[in-house]
Amino acid sequence: MNLRLLSTLGLALVTTASFAQQKPATKGTKAATAKTTTLPSGTKLVEKVTKQPGQLVIPYEKYVLPNGLTLIVTEDHSDPLVHVDVTYHVGSAREQIGKSGFAHFFEHMMFQGSDNVGDQMHFKLVTAAGGTLNGTTNTDRTNYFETLPSNQLETGLWLEADRMGFLLDAVSQKKFEIQRSTVKNERGQNYDNRPYGLASEYISKTLYPYGHPYSWLTIGYLEDLDRSNVDDLKNFFLRWYGPNNATLTVGGDVKPAEVVKLAEKYFGSIKRGPAVTPTKLPAPTLTADRYVSYQDNVRFPMLQVVFPTVAHGHADELPLDALAQILGSGKNSLLYKNMVKNQKAVQAQAYQQNSELGGQLAFVALPFPGKGLDSLELIVRSTMAEFEKRGVTDEDLQRFKAQTRAQTVSGLASVSGKVSQLAANQTFFNNPNYITVENKALDALTKADVQRAYDKYLKGKKAVILSVVPKTGDVAPAKPDNYTVDKSGYQDPKDEYAGLKYVKATDSFDRSKQPAAGANPVVKVPALYQETMPNGLKVVGTRNAEIPAVTMRLTIRGGHRLEQTMPEKAGIAALTAAMLNEGSEKYTGEQFSAALDKLGSRISVNADDNETVVSVQSLTANLPATMALLEERLMRPRFDATDFARLKKQQLELIGNFTTQPAVIADLTYNKLLYGTSNIAGVATAGTTASVTSLTLDDVKDFYNKYYAPNVSYLVVVGDVDQKGLTPQLGFLKNWAKKDVSIPADMAGVQPDKTTLYFVNKPGAAQSEIRVGYLTDMKYDATGPYYRAYLANYLLGGAFNSRINLNLRENKGYTYGARSGYAGTQYAGPFTAQAGVRADATAASVKEFMSEITNYGNGISDEELAFLQSSVGQVDALRYETNQQKAGFLARLVEYSLEPSYVQQQSDILKKLTKEDVQASAKKYLPADKMFIVVVGDNKQLPALQELGYPVVELDLEGKPVAAAAPAAAEAPAAVVDEKIKTKDGKGKTKVKTKKG
Repeated sequence: MNLRLLSTLGLALVTTASFAQQKPATKGTKAATAKTTTLPSGTKLVEKVTKQPGQLVIPYEKYVLPNGLTLIVTEDHSDPLVHVDVTYHVGSAREQIGKSGFAHFFEHMMFQGSDNVGDQMHFKLVTAAGGTLNGTTNTDRTNYFETLPSNQLETGLWLEADRMGFLLDAVSQKKFEIQRSTVKNERGQNYDNRPYGLASEYISKTLYPYGHPYSWLTIGYLEDLDRSNVDDLKNFFLRWYGPNNATLTVGGDVKPAEVVKLAEKYFGSIKRGPAVTPTKLPAPTLTADRYVSYQDNVRFPMLQVVFPTVAHGHADELPLDALAQILGSGKNSLLYKNMVKNQKAVQAQAYQQNSELGGQLAFVALPFPGKGLDSLELIVRSTMAEFEKRGVTDEDLQRFKAQTRAQTVSGLASVSGKVSQLAANQTFFNNPNYITVENKALDALTKADVQRAYDKYLKGKKAVILSVVPKTGDVAPAKPDNYTVDKSGYQDPKDEYAGLKYVKATDSFDRSKQPAAGANPVVKVPALYQETMPNGLKVVGTRNAEIPAVTMRLTIRGGHRLEQTMPEKAGIAALTAAMLNEGSEKYTGEQFSAALDKLGSRISVNADDNETVVSVQSLTANLPATMALLEERLMRPRFDATDFARLKKQQLELIGNFTTQPAVIADLTYNKLLYGTSNIAGVATAGTTASVTSLTLDDVKDFYNKYYAPNVSYLVVVGDVDQKGLTPQLGFLKNWAKKDVSIPADMAGVQPDKTTLYFVNKPGAAQSEIRVGYLTDMKYDATGPYYRAYLANYLLGGAFNSRINLNLRENKGYTYGARSGYAGTQYAGPFTAQAGVRADATAASVKEFMSEITNYGNGISDEELAFLQSSVGQVDALRYETNQQKAGFLARLVEYSLEPSYVQQQSDILKKLTKEDVQASAKKYLPADKMFIVVVGDNKQLPALQELGYPVVELDLEGKPVAAAAPAAAEAPAAVVDEKIKTKDGKGKTKVKTKKG
């Protein structure tokens, strides 16, 4: 399901004032009876929901302007920020055969300037105001949003109105071509160049009939993008982007009356667009199982079994969600028991998703080597049969309801989360308060409802069965393909675009003038409490009562760095953390998971480069029970031999799969060059095949007993609990025994004497991954050279409007995104510039990277300095909103022994920053003549790279010179299990880790 249900601890939503709806209320809601209130301007107040003490509710006021624009305002003064969202009720489902991808393409064009906002200025203006922004497109809607300091509200509305009403004359062929290239790069990065990236495309065109708008993906087909033109795009805008097909939602530190006046000023004169009627299509009907397959650069094959279900908002959506959880979500699911626990699959899950015109419930599994896809399909079928006999238990229902409630509370932690929920509910149900319907449905959900959903949509029903098999040809599909797309019944839809005309609004004010901002809001750094226990454990916390939830983060210093003294055991920190995520002395892994699920809580352990982090999420009312489970997990791990064998096998397979993605190969190769062979930082956190193979359960126990200690740890607590209420629940931590732990000191890396290019061949890669940089001598600091280097880099590659990104993405169209940054922690970190680029632009991209880095030492302009000071200077309003953000702030204080006043010191440094300061930092920390350049791509790009003039060294997938590689090394199979992704930790360090499935 797309929208989460709202219900927690018996608290309910109450509508204290209600007015007539624009149309009949959605089934399941109570129809309004009071009269609509019409303002003198003609704007109508149609509904008001207020919050009473003790209630968990999103208060809002809903208005409709004369031109049909719906306005929703939710007032929340907890933080000095505002979130503006414009959702248009149009997605790829409004496209036609041969013109796929338009909705998403147009999302890109909406950032390319309008009559009164210059090219590339939307990002620049929002960023300069200290804000963030983006847009997203799915099958059924497109939304655009900004989070800004509250004094910038008017600017946000001005920007959104200008592109709603004054876009088309600013659309040029040049902008069109650049964004078409950018969209192609996005498809290459997220679909064509990613293992299993095309699976969803195969499912869509097999599940839905030819011509159904869900039969293609939102990203569209490249050939459709190639045949499109500017007029096609303009017509799409004129048909679907009228104010009557949009919802403007504003939330945060605002007054509704003020928002209404500003909305009327900037949006009120925009002309109503053509009427938009709902699309209704029958659910797909499968008369036989449809088997399809394709080959991919993967080591592990993948099986998907997909059943059609229901549209979003259908009464059976919630029972199907519960069914999917029982069948294949978490350690207590049937699929986990039948596939993962017994080591028949590396990964297996079931999920249910719903969109406006349909839905699907899918089983997904990746077998271990030696297991065929046909055997996996049999397990899926037998799992369904097992459910038929087993049925739904009381515990199943309890876990599902508790998790759903907790997830909903978490989703309300930010103003953006609240605004997004109101906007979506209005868009799809004409009822921002639709969560009351969902709340009632969750409370009323029964075991019989879930069983009925299974009987209706899965039992005896036909499915799409997709097999993704390696290109090596050694694995067969589950069954031979038996389905081809049938085009015979397709009829062209009516022409939606005839006779459209662009009519601009006329105003009584000058839109070309950007609104002046009010005074910068006062940002309050969270007030904190802290103590140090006798055993050395530091505790720091702050109370945040906005939602009834608590976030905790226990950081145990060391992590992967501890393996410096035992490189032969690389990966032991990660494996130990994985073992702690299993059972305890009291509970098996499944029992522990069930206990957490019943509370709607989460406790997870993850080993990182320099630390192991225990993360805790709990509803306030369930905190005592959650803390009891934390004690079990942290202090009394089970260390079961069977769990160890399974997790070790999974970790080895993950390591074997590093060669799947060019991005991961690039990161690993780059790290080896930076740190050399004697520094553990040059080895993946997961370890190597040799090191992990040698690990034993005793090694895990020994690592835990030696290095998990309170005197190298600190606990951060943020949420609806104060120090007095928390202290009694931390007693078990006071009994945690101190240990003599020595954390390895930093080691010098490898410094190149001249810039050299290292190339790794990835045959057939649709994109090339580029890394440029070197290992600096800077560790993290809050007010010294590192902070000043961060400021200097902001203009080079830190902001969307940075020189690197504007050049490679916006001006050249080489990439979906390019950036650079410094990454220091307690250890010195690298400067890195990076991007995934179009394959045929590989050499040109390297040239542009080096040109930007080299030229940056020539200095910046007055305008760039003003942008830097404005953007970074106002961003504090957004930094401390959620529990997670506050926890990150407090963790930084402890980790680097900072006082909260460092924030003010940074502000002072920024205000006094000069162009000369930026230039001096660039000259000192950007040695363009002494950097590593790593390129991972198809060797067709090698000749052009060799012409750039740098020494070129070809490496294999192990980072060894090709001439010295064993023949088999160059043929290492490409694969992925849990997707290996490039991430950044809270301090900005790039690393490779596993995305949890």
